[in-house]
Amino acid sequence: MGSKSKCAQIARATSLYERVYSVVARIPSGRVATYGQIAAIVGNCSARVIGYALAATPDDRSIPWQRVINSRGEVSIRQDGAASGRQRDLLEAEGVRFDAKGRVDFSVAAWDGPDWHWLQENGFHVAPPAGFERRK
Repeated sequence: MGSKSKCAQIARATSLYERVYSVVARIPSGRVATYGQIAAIVGNCSARVIGYALAATPDDRSIPWQRVINSRGEVSIRQDGAASGRQRDLLEAEGVRFDAKGRVDFSVAAWDGPDWHWLQENGFHVAPPAGFERRK
């Protein structure tokens, strides 16, 4: 692969990650979203890409990455195989409660997503709230 195409890939990823960060920054304290929910709002990416973006969040950015959890309502296992106690601690400090199985009750803590005016103005997609597929 040539350096121009590599640069283009990096530019696309940077732009995509910035879109992810702008959505995640809107999640209020005490609420959670899922990787899939954020992917649906951003569009043209998967839940896994959202995880990659959040893992790459620059240290100097104030992005509430801890508010994004998996579709089971759990803190996801990290690459090293361990669950992130730090993420759970941060969420609990915001008032998010976990049950005995380590899951968040989406009917209590789910974020409904940005309002549609913001979505439309910023070129994002409407997506169901966190845990929607589990509430049916």
